[in-house]
Amino acid sequence: MHGFGYQEIAALLPHRFPFQFVDRVLEFEDGHRILGVKNVSINEPYFRGHFPEQPLMPGVLICEALAQAGALLAHRSTDGVAAGRVVVLTGLDHVRFRRPVLPGDQLQLEVALLKRHRPLWRLRGIARVDGHIAAEAELSLTETERIQL
Repeated sequence: MHGFGYQEIAALLPHRFPFQFVDRVLEFEDGHRILGVKNVSINEPYFRGHFPEQPLMPGVLICEALAQAGALLAHRSTDGVAAGRVVVLTGLDHVRFRRPVLPGDQLQLEVALLKRHRPLWRLRGIARVDGHIAAEAELSLTETERIQL
């Protein structure tokens, strides 16, 4: 149930700054659950245009952060996603935004496996700030080949 940091995240996900939204994994339960963290800084590029007078993290990026945490769960789990493959977000259901995510917040990303039928993964994600739910969603991810450019 140990966590891991940037180096392992970067080895598992194709995302890089400014589109990597998981800074650290605090807890990992193989094949069941993951708890990651995104430290929200005023230096995030989206704050320049997403309400500069009252900056808040776009909801779609909160969903992307949950999807990235889910992808980490899928990649790191025993019998998870094979090397050379990636998972992509293919669906969002029952999405609800409960409170704004602001600069200075620490977004906790908890994602649990609902079911898996390779290549499909169905997950439940909850994003929290200070223990309060900021957003929640059911996510569908699909395994696919990594595109070589």
